Amino acid sequence: MSASSAHRLPTFFIPHGGGPCFFMEWPGNPGMWDRMAAFLKGLAASAQVRPKAVLVVSGHWEEEAFTVNAGPNPPLLFDYYGFPEHTYRLEYPAPGSPALAARVQALLGEAGIGSGADATRGLDHGVFVPFKLIFPDADVPIVQLSMKTGLDPQEHLAAGRALAPLRDEGVLIVGSGMSFHNMRGFSPAFHPASQRFDDWLAETVALPRPAREQALENWQQAPDARVAQPRPDHLLPLMVAAGAAGDDPGRRVFQDEVMNVVVSASRFG
Repeated sequence: MSASSAHRLPTFFIPHGGGPCFFMEWPGNPGMWDRMAAFLKGLAASAQVRPKAVLVVSGHWEEEAFTVNAGPNPPLLFDYYGFPEHTYRLEYPAPGSPALAARVQALLGEAGIGSGADATRGLDHGVFVPFKLIFPDADVPIVQLSMKTGLDPQEHLAAGRALAPLRDEGVLIVGSGMSFHNMRGFSPAFHPASQRFDDWLAETVALPRPAREQALENWQQAPDARVAQPRPDHLLPLMVAAGAAGDDPGRRVFQDEVMNVVVSASRFG
């Protein structure tokens, strides 16, 4: 893998919606996910350089050590429940990349970060649901990297820093989560809190790197942090994307209201 730094790829933190939301009718509000779907459909073009491969961190995979799925043809994990039967027959035959998986492990190791590999692990819905829109032809290899149990922001920022060289090697690094993820909080009463947290998030990603990383390490001090993220599994993918950004500034590139709350996406570089 080699690419000129002139073609350095950005990193993203994206929302992946709710379950298979883009591929089903949504009772009571059929157009609710349309703007998010449109954003995801335009993400590949916005990167300006077609990636050789994608490395994704999803809010739906945690392991004792950072772990990559290393198989050449990862299956899909239908890890959502109570949705229409046809959504369990979705297909997304994107290839894996054992070579990229090995490169990820090597970079983490060079930074003193232990990691593992799982040759049988599939892509969970935090990956295949948005990427069916981002690369609908399933023709870009995808490797998924787990989060590390404990969900320590510093550890995930450090992992991102270690993986930053991939951006010059044609690899698109994507954190897939939700900027608001309170399963009991998708109601109008929580809209103001979601807006305050999202405003903090937009201000934070735009900070210079040292201040940005300090703020992200202390995300629990943000306005309404624990309302927006009672458990930060859907926020930690942002830490990897931000860590890999280096000195590149971040900015909010998408914002919408879904299920009565504010959600957003960020881009670095």
